[in-house]
Amino acid sequence: MSRPSLAPHVLVVEDEPAQREMLAYNLEAEGFRVTQASDGDEGLAALRDDPPDVLVLDWMLPGVSGIEICRRLRARPETRALPVIMLSARSEEVDRVRGLEIGADDYVTKPYAVAELLARVRAQLRRVRPSTVGQVLEYADITLDSETHRVTRDGKVLKLGPTEFRLLAVLMEKPGRVWSREQLLDRVWGRDIFVDTRTVDVHVGRLRKALMAEGGGDPLRTVRGAGYALG
Repeated sequence: MSRPSLAPHVLVVEDEPAQREMLAYNLEAEGFRVTQASDGDEGLAALRDDPPDVLVLDWMLPGVSGIEICRRLRARPETRALPVIMLSARSEEVDRVRGLEIGADDYVTKPYAVAELLARVRAQLRRVRPSTVGQVLEYADITLDSETHRVTRDGKVLKLGPTEFRLLAVLMEKPGRVWSREQLLDRVWGRDIFVDTRTVDVHVGRLRKALMAEGGGDPLRTVRGAGYALG
C-alpha cells in the first residue's frame, strides 16, 4: 500500500547508487514519497507514469542528460511549472547560470549537505503544494491548517472527515483550477488504491455539506464533463 497520497512526491534521478539511496532514505524519513531513477530514460518514464511534486535531477546522466530532461519539461505545458532542483559536480558560475537558464528552479553543487537539500525541496513545495509543509491555506472565509487538521469558515470550526479534509486541501492549494475526477483520485486516494470515480462525487457532496453547515454559500464549482474547482 502506498503512503497517504497527500505526502509530497519527490522523484530523484541520480546515476550514483550511493547518493541516490542516501537521498531517498533521508527524504522518506522526512515523510516524503520517493521514486528513484538511475538514468535519463528511466527518469523520463517515471515522470510520465507517476508525475512528482518536485524533481531532484542530476546534470550528468547515462542516456538522456539532466539538461535535456529539464529542457523537455519546460517545453511541455503540463510540466512547465514542475519544480526542478539540479544536482551537479560543476561548481563554476557559468554552469550554474546555464542550469538555471534552461529551466532549473534551483542548482545544488556536489558534494552537498543533505539537510540543505531537504530545505531546498521544502522551499519548492511551499510554492506548489503548501499544505504538505504545514502552511495555513486561506480562501475567502475558509481557513485550513494542515498541522492541526482544523478547518474553519468565518471563524467557525467545521467537522470534516479525513478524506474530505484531504480533498479540500488539494482544492485550496490552487483555487480556480479545475481538477478531473481522475486527478483527484490520484492526489487524494493514491495511485495504488482502486476507487471508482463516482466515489469522488460522493465525497465532494459531503465536503459541500460540511462547508455550508455553519452558513455561507457553496464555494465548490462543478464543471460539467471536466471535474471540480474551488471558486
